[in-house]
Amino acid sequence: MLLFLNFLKKKKEKAKPKQEKATSSKTNNKNEHVATRKGEIGEYKIDIQLDQLPKGCRYLSDLLVKNSKAKSGYSQIDHVVLTPYGIFAIETKNYQGTIYGGKDRKTWLVNGKFKMMNPFVQNYGHIKALTSFIDKKYHDLFISMVSFTKRCTFKVDLDFRKIASNEIIVYDIELSEFIHRKAEVPLPVPRL
Repeated sequence: MLLFLNFLKKKKEKAKPKQEKATSSKTNNKNEHVATRKGEIGEYKIDIQLDQLPKGCRYLSDLLVKNSKAKSGYSQIDHVVLTPYGIFAIETKNYQGTIYGGKDRKTWLVNGKFKMMNPFVQNYGHIKALTSFIDKKYHDLFISMVSFTKRCTFKVDLDFRKIASNEIIVYDIELSEFIHRKAEVPLPVPRL
């Protein structure tokens, strides 16, 4: 279907000079490559942080799991950290500028211009995909964590910065510290 749509698009663009068309596709291709590379660098920086976790913690990076609710049929999860305290699903963002967002907003803004999906909504989908593979007794142990590079500043709900929350937003350089601190917070005692 996509090839068919591209075929139609090419017919409409025939009137344009060939040189201009080639330049624009090279530019788009280069921008996609740069964006992909920046994401990989951000994820690599988190791997360095996760290597510093104690022996009782394990992590997996760049997971691709089946997710029937995703458009592609899969969820790509940046990092999953298994600790005695809980299971951290980590979404990594390598943006520069001011990040504006809130719990009730579907999209967040970078520098007030560029829209991005609310990373906690994105991570919710990742966690739902993971819960389909594990025993139900572990479902309440998930903590949604979003890591941004220090090249940005947050203008988000303050609740996202509280250690007691199960939805936490952190800078990449403080990720392992937040996981350590989170593990020190006592779990709530279930009522009988």
